[in-house]
Amino acid sequence: HGFCRTRNSCYIRPFGRNHAHKPSHPTLFNVSKFHLSSPMAPIGSLWGVLVQRQTKSILSAAAIAGLELDLKPVEFGVTNKSPEYLEKFGMGKIPAFESNDEFSLIEGASIARYVASLAPESGLLGDSVKDAAQIDQWIHFVEHEISAYTDLISQLVKGFFPEKTYNEHIHKSLFERQERSLKFLEQSIKTGEFLVTDKITLADIVVAAVIQRAAGITLGAAERALYPNIFAHYAKVAADPRIKAIFGAAEFVEVPLAFAKVD
Repeated sequence: HGFCRTRNSCYIRPFGRNHAHKPSHPTLFNVSKFHLSSPMAPIGSLWGVLVQRQTKSILSAAAIAGLELDLKPVEFGVTNKSPEYLEKFGMGKIPAFESNDEFSLIEGASIARYVASLAPESGLLGDSVKDAAQIDQWIHFVEHEISAYTDLISQLVKGFFPEKTYNEHIHKSLFERQERSLKFLEQSIKTGEFLVTDKITLADIVVAAVIQRAAGITLGAAERALYPNIFAHYAKVAADPRIKAIFGAAEFVEVPLAFAKVD
């Protein structure tokens, strides 16, 4: 069974508090609790953990849409390498979703969009075709132009690549590319407003999740000060009472993570 102990109460196990280091045990998670306030039966099963921005986006979409997901217990490197899991999801990726009629999806944005589409009255996908196109635009933009660089820099400075792969020039180039995209996003966000409509959409959720992760890796206090509109938007989205527990407390770094040279 999953971590949904009751119809409206679900549990998930994210990594420990210090995201800058690998957990002491690869399958050990601390437990946090959140609620999906829906009287309905689950729309399907989700394999994911809250340390992932993608999982946060999916669960936030479900919460705002008033839908419930049956969360399954996940152990990285174990669950997603099991024959049963690979039979459903051949790439072994997390998060992954399977509906009650065995319709399956991978990729966080695709799952979140599917969930949002089940509740058009929620406004998560906007109110028109043009709204939906703009929502997709922002999701693709932040995933490819901001989040991708966060992930690459994280892997680079934490030594996930082969020995002696770290290159200061590559690190700087990745940071500058992300910086360019952040400046564009900062200019595009109007103070106190959401990205596309006058209420929260899937674009706002995904952008906020991407920014939260970046602020724990590449954006220290000095960098965050350069983007007041972005972080005002993040604070507004993350404080929404329907998804506040899903986003959790911000764990921002004071300075960007740096490569630790070993003599």
